[in-house]
Amino acid sequence: MALTLHGRRVLVTGASGTFGRALTARLLAAGARVVGLDLVPGPAGPAPILPCDLTSDAAVPPAVAEAAGRLGGLDLLVNNAGVGGPAPAELPPGAEVRRQLEVNLLAAWRTTAAAVPALEASRGRVVFVASRMAVLPLPLAAAYGVSKRALTAYADALRLEVGSHIGVSVVYPSMVASPIHDATASAGLSLEGVSRYEPVDGVVDAILRAATARRSPRDVATTGRGRVELALARHLPSLAAAMVTRTVRARLAAGDLDGAELAEGMRRRAR
Repeated sequence: MALTLHGRRVLVTGASGTFGRALTARLLAAGARVVGLDLVPGPAGPAPILPCDLTSDAAVPPAVAEAAGRLGGLDLLVNNAGVGGPAPAELPPGAEVRRQLEVNLLAAWRTTAAAVPALEASRGRVVFVASRMAVLPLPLAAAYGVSKRALTAYADALRLEVGSHIGVSVVYPSMVASPIHDATASAGLSLEGVSRYEPVDGVVDAILRAATARRSPRDVATTGRGRVELALARHLPSLAAAMVTRTVRARLAAGDLDGAELAEGMRRRAR
């Protein structure tokens, strides 16, 4: 039997973003009590959003403590905050790479560490919003894929340490229309033709399935196609890589990346 969300005390990071707003609305509609954390809280809404720089070691613990205090404890933490952007693997890491590692990996690590005592007390759960790119990487977006794969590795380690008392799940969305893709599109590196859009509601459904399943699931795909892609990436990685390579070569041949400065190396090698 699935668990009910009614009365559950939930903390959502990245609560002002696309997923965060949709998730908060669904949680509240199901009777949960929600507090959000976000660098930019945004307009006042039905759930309080506390301002917090998730990349700050000093800021996160008191913000999590305040959220737990307002809720009277924690039953569920959804690590949803994330950023994207172009970062070719062949180029040296710079500020963009460090930003994505900080927000996509270390922010979730900080927030979870601060929330563990309250979640252990309630026998609660943690849900990490990763990405299909954690298991099926794409070229020219190395920082995003690396940070999300590292996030899943952190979730695996956390599960080994606290899994007897806290459920740990990872959700793997594909591409959803949101501002997270703006920087990549501006660099001429749109994921159109490589990844498929999926609805925000499908991602929220997957998060809620992870939160309410009788036993906390390890990995949760957001679509049927996503389940196939996860299985291919895990069990037939060479085939998965060949499929991505074929798609990218077709885009290069079609001139889709001709205007992207960061793709110059790939265009040169494709000639």
